[in-house]
Amino acid sequence: MKNVLFLTILTVLASCGSLNKKSESISGTYDVSCGKCVFEMTGESCDLAIEVDGKYYYVEGSELHDHGDAHAEDGMCNVRRKALVTGEIKKGVFIAESFELLPYEK
Repeated sequence: MKNVLFLTILTVLASCGSLNKKSESISGTYDVSCGKCVFEMTGESCDLAIEVDGKYYYVEGSELHDHGDAHAEDGMCNVRRKALVTGEIKKGVFIAESFELLPYEK
């Protein structure tokens, strides 16, 4: 009986896609900033993050300090910026294949 219940639950979860979803490809222009300072994510230090569909993800493949002074007036510890990106969300992290920070617009 327990095996039948376990298999039923497993089948329902698999049909919802929660077990099959390995990654989500992303391409386009998105808000980026410091995850800790601007997006108020958990973390010990300032790290680059991206907002996708109202959810925040830390970025791998590009660093916050690769894009100028993070603490300048237009720096990513102070404001949201736009970036043209391609990559994928995998295990709660955005893996950047390309990351181009766009000019700041007030």
